[in-house]
Amino acid sequence: MATRASEPVRNPNSSPRPVSRTPRKSSPKSEKPSSSSSLSANTPQGVLSNPFRGSSSTSAAAASSSTSYRLDSSIATTSVSSRNSLSSLRDTLPENPQIYNFSEIRAATNNFLGKRFSSSSSSSQSWRCVLRGKDVVVFQRKLRKSMSNSDVQQKLAVISKSHFTSIVKLLGVSISGEHIYLVYEFVQGSDLGLCLRNKINPDFTVLSTWMSRMQIATDVAHGLDYIHNTAGLSIDMVHKHVKSSAIIVTEPSFNSKICHFGAAELCGETGDEAMQAAAVGERQVEGIRGYMSPEFKATGVATQKSDVYAFGVVILELMTGQEPVSYKFDRRSGNYRLISVIETAREAVEGGGEVAVEGRLRRWIDGRLRDSFPVDVAEKLTRVALQCVQEDPDKRPEMKWVAGKISKLYLGSKIWSDRVKVPTEISVSFAPR
Repeated sequence: MATRASEPVRNPNSSPRPVSRTPRKSSPKSEKPSSSSSLSANTPQGVLSNPFRGSSSTSAAAASSSTSYRLDSSIATTSVSSRNSLSSLRDTLPENPQIYNFSEIRAATNNFLGKRFSSSSSSSQSWRCVLRGKDVVVFQRKLRKSMSNSDVQQKLAVISKSHFTSIVKLLGVSISGEHIYLVYEFVQGSDLGLCLRNKINPDFTVLSTWMSRMQIATDVAHGLDYIHNTAGLSIDMVHKHVKSSAIIVTEPSFNSKICHFGAAELCGETGDEAMQAAAVGERQVEGIRGYMSPEFKATGVATQKSDVYAFGVVILELMTGQEPVSYKFDRRSGNYRLISVIETAREAVEGGGEVAVEGRLRRWIDGRLRDSFPVDVAEKLTRVALQCVQEDPDKRPEMKWVAGKISKLYLGSKIWSDRVKVPTEISVSFAPR
């Protein structure tokens, strides 16, 4: 008869055989151990456990042995139950941006005599320096109205909750007289305008693939969507300075970051201040030709719809590699004619004639891509950009809708890229056999 290895053989008709080991206690309490200590004490040494009965005994031992590490359930349950909404979670984020003392800014920039930071993203003066052990860039901008420290702290309290990978982080500000000094983290890379248009070698660009340009379009779209719909929560935040020179492209993944986040809010260029200045006729239109929407030219007030317009121009610029507006010599009239990238885009997808849409798109899109792009995705992306540059701001879509569309087009481009990718697992040899 088979017997279990964990249980000693006992004959009821015979007297118990003397064993050299310590006999097991026969108290009723020892038969049902309540803890791991009683279990180990009552189990005879050298007796093997049944491996086929390990499911219950192993789990009980694991449960009992893990009693030394316990999760504080009171903290976990209260944190989950009290922080269910996004606004409450954002309140727990640290407020990193701060108001620097102006003497710190002067010391870091060597009394503003240090080497200027050559940045095409802004017409204001800027310096690259080290401030409190961090590599930063300091931009000097003019205040539209006088602001106290309390006003700056109130706006910084909103901007400080913004954390997104596609946005260059604002570290702090400093106010002196009529100027405000914005301190941003330094990001290694080059702006999108220089990546698309190399003055030394116009035929070369680092963005020589379709996927690199789709990556930039996706990053910028989600960055603007975050600024419009998530960063402010209580206010409708506006970037105002959307342009190719305000987008930093990083290597090697060609991700992009949006510069000058929060500058328009802190300088008083948006909201009630801009509305009041436009009402009394003291507006100051600051922008670049080609990126400004019609209503922004007329009023000087930047809105989220004007950001959408500028983003549409950036997408068309990204597809063609050309500037938003340029002059072309007309041989018939002998004069230069102003050409907008918006007009050429409409001709490419909506123009008639004998040439099909695919042929017009291949002639319109940047030739440095060498016709290597999905035509259907390029047509859809062009139509999305044209919706963003509608003259009527009410007809322009929201950035949330635009970001969703571009994300789908990015996935379509990724499928196309994986399908046409050149195989790298094979090798070709021309040596004689």
